[in-house]
Amino acid sequence: MDTKQSLLTGSSSPVTQASCSVQLRGHGRGREGQGAGQEGQDAQVAMRLLQSEPEEEPEVELTSDITALLMLWQPRYRKRAVIFLSLAVLLIFTTAFLLGFLAFRGSCHHCRSPEGELLDGSAFLDQTTERGGLYLGELRDMLKKYLQEETINNTVRRFSRMSHPAGSSEGDTLATEVLAFFKKLPMDHTWTDSHYATLQFPSRTQRNALWLVDQGGAVLEQIALDSPLDYCAYSATGSATGGLVYANYGRSQDFELLRSWGVPLGGAVAVVRVGELSFAEKVWNAQRAGVGGLLIYPDPADVPQDPRRLGLYSTAAISEHVHLGSGDPFTPGFPSFNHTQFPPTQSSGLPTIPAQPISANVASRLLSQLSGPVPPQQWRGRLPYVGYAVGPALSSGDGRQVRLAVYNTLSTVRLNNIFTSIEGRVEPDQYVIIGAQRDSWGPGAAKSAVGTALLLELARTFSAMVQNGFQPRRSILFASWDAGDFGSVGATEWLEGYLTMLHLKAVAYFSLDQAVLGDDRLSVYTSPLLTSLLEGAIKQVEHPKHPGQSIYSHAQNQGHSWRSQIVKPLYLNSGAYSFTAFGGVPAMELHFTEDSRSYPLVGSQWDTAERLQEALQGRVGQVAGRVGQLVGQMALRLTHDHLLPLDYPEYSNSVLGFSNHLAQHSAELQARGLSPQWVFSARGDYHRAAESLRDAIMNSDVRDAQLTHLYNTRIMRVEYYFLSQYVSVLESPFRHVLHGRGDHTLSALTEHLALLRSAPHRFQEDRFHRQLALLTWTLQGAANALGGDVWNIDNLF
Repeated sequence: MDTKQSLLTGSSSPVTQASCSVQLRGHGRGREGQGAGQEGQDAQVAMRLLQSEPEEEPEVELTSDITALLMLWQPRYRKRAVIFLSLAVLLIFTTAFLLGFLAFRGSCHHCRSPEGELLDGSAFLDQTTERGGLYLGELRDMLKKYLQEETINNTVRRFSRMSHPAGSSEGDTLATEVLAFFKKLPMDHTWTDSHYATLQFPSRTQRNALWLVDQGGAVLEQIALDSPLDYCAYSATGSATGGLVYANYGRSQDFELLRSWGVPLGGAVAVVRVGELSFAEKVWNAQRAGVGGLLIYPDPADVPQDPRRLGLYSTAAISEHVHLGSGDPFTPGFPSFNHTQFPPTQSSGLPTIPAQPISANVASRLLSQLSGPVPPQQWRGRLPYVGYAVGPALSSGDGRQVRLAVYNTLSTVRLNNIFTSIEGRVEPDQYVIIGAQRDSWGPGAAKSAVGTALLLELARTFSAMVQNGFQPRRSILFASWDAGDFGSVGATEWLEGYLTMLHLKAVAYFSLDQAVLGDDRLSVYTSPLLTSLLEGAIKQVEHPKHPGQSIYSHAQNQGHSWRSQIVKPLYLNSGAYSFTAFGGVPAMELHFTEDSRSYPLVGSQWDTAERLQEALQGRVGQVAGRVGQLVGQMALRLTHDHLLPLDYPEYSNSVLGFSNHLAQHSAELQARGLSPQWVFSARGDYHRAAESLRDAIMNSDVRDAQLTHLYNTRIMRVEYYFLSQYVSVLESPFRHVLHGRGDHTLSALTEHLALLRSAPHRFQEDRFHRQLALLTWTLQGAANALGGDVWNIDNLF
């Protein structure tokens, strides 16, 4: 206190003088290049400063020794102290700024990457640091560097050298080759998962047949089918005899129009063209319309038929399965680990009428004989000498009819799904799955060989990345599926076998099936949860046909939003469909296609590597490489980011569209005593739960491992929440209310709602009330689950 007072008043004491002298001497020694003479001068200056006392000293009120010294020292020392003080303040400010930045970085939920990509807080954190010391940008460059397009070309040729259907010796040979390839890679785990499934094949003793018969059923003429290998797997067997009816694409509205024109459908044999729907949906619609049998042909208007310009031969048919479902239809909902342990049952999606593919030549011969009403222009294809009358009578006028006989046989076949995996370093119990169909009824270059080649190359690429420093947080599984041509049988049986575990652990699934059908346009069939992830990927990958443009920029330059051009809903025959609609796992399938026409040879015996290369002018490997980059980049984000980049609020927007549609019918519904209010309320609860979770993440430190794991658990189960718990998996295996099939789905409810105006007499209030309840409570359950713990949910009634 005495020292402080002496400094403030300018008085001195021996102690003060000595201490100041010592301090200044020490300071002088610390300066480089100063001698003893300078030290003495400094001491004398200091003593004079302390001993000199002004005659009139202004009154000051200083509160610190440092400030007093600055006021008393001569300018040279005062400037030095100011510099030191400024540096100290700058250091404190910089430290505080860095601490604040790190805290903000951990909680920021919407930031931009250097490429302009929208990131959540964890992704922003992962852009700058990773446990393995690699940046996400470095990993993207590594992926592009290691992915070899020429290797893909060679594998496509090797895997499409012959037909290799499931259960055949050729199929087993390819399975052994895939397993050997996986075992050579430095992977953590490689294994085989086998199932026994019931598949249907053409009979070896009796060919499917088609005849013209008289009114008494006597055969007048046999119409030869072009190939004994053409068939529809899981068709009903037996025969159907009746008048011949042309039904366009076999859509439900096509059969409705035939009814409105007075065309009798009961027991008739219908002819429909390839396109618009899967074969299974065509057969299902025909069956519901009362048709007795179905013939499916490729019309030149839909499938090019000039082989000189890469078209289908007019004698070629296209084969496809007709089970309205996926997996083994004789163990619906059960895994086919051992077929002897299950009670005799069958899928409700198996058809009850025979179906057979035919060539354009056979279709032309039949349809050219039809009489009856003339359909509108949009029903008319390009078969030569065909007027496209709808029947059912033949122009001969003698009462002739058509008889179709199908003799396919069932066989129990051992299926082999082959896996390899890279185990995650932080959350190994969370899986990102990449898969492809391996089998094919024909050579299957586009159908299965491209997907298998991409699968093997991605597995090799990721294993090389791990060897060079990549340490994925989550596990990556690479799966080669068997019996894909029969309706994703191998993949679905695996899902059925491990569903209770997979819905807790599977983050997402990417299907590589039919990835290259052209090089003009990218079409992505996906769950809404993956659309934001896709957006980031297409901004990073160059378009295969437009150098210098990303896929995103090329789509934007077309004048429409990229979503409207690229994103499409999952479809029944997609390799990704069962993962989402049955398993509740976000899934995606990517196709590059042509703008002008589709690749015509899928499902035929002419789907060879040579023809596919001809269609793409030798660029199959390049286009497949772009798909590999897209899938690889999305898999990188999912295995690298602290928080899973799944767009869980997107389902709120999906339901909002239906809510608006429902509101347009509110007057008609209220007139019938029905209220859509509960759907609006459930949608609002889901939206609030999604926003609440988003806000919680924004205000959290995503480097907290326990908290991040809790958030990820809630995010990755969102898709599973939309599987209706109120319908039987045996009767309605595709329980997803938005992507599934059945009366519980949003599409069925929308279709029924349309009857209020188109056909009010067919609207069923009880059925609609039940549909509304199923949708409402599934949506409300998803909102409650997304909301977290039960004490976070406040339902007021």
